[in-house]
Amino acid sequence: MSGVNKVILVGNLGSDPQIRYTPQQTAVANFSLATTERFTNKNGEKESRTEWHRIVAWARLAEICSEYLKKGKQVYIEGRIQTRQWEDKDGNKRTSTEIVATNMVMLGRASDAGGDVAAPQEFPADEAATQEVPAGQEDDLPF
Repeated sequence: MSGVNKVILVGNLGSDPQIRYTPQQTAVANFSLATTERFTNKNGEKESRTEWHRIVAWARLAEICSEYLKKGKQVYIEGRIQTRQWEDKDGNKRTSTEIVATNMVMLGRASDAGGDVAAPQEFPADEAATQEVPAGQEDDLPF
């Protein structure tokens, strides 16, 4: 049986998306997303805890994120967790855990973007851009 790697986040952008292009001209957008949990502690006091997430979007979804999302905007992100390792220019091993976005829905009021009230808009990622399965490692599915 295969594992499941699925993440669903609703939060606010901590920065405007930064877009760049690979040598093959594939768009990649990076931005941070804050999710805040509000709760009452055992003493009855209200508290909040904020987690920051690194989000990476590819291909057309990256371009859409870069065009429509701004710092502070509330969004729904679906994706998968990915951890990368590399060596920096000084030879130190570095690790980064990020969310690779497969779907994005803009939430909140349209006035956040300069209009009145609007319905959420959903932007799924291209199937080919989100499924990076190395050759020879495809699942043997019975259907």
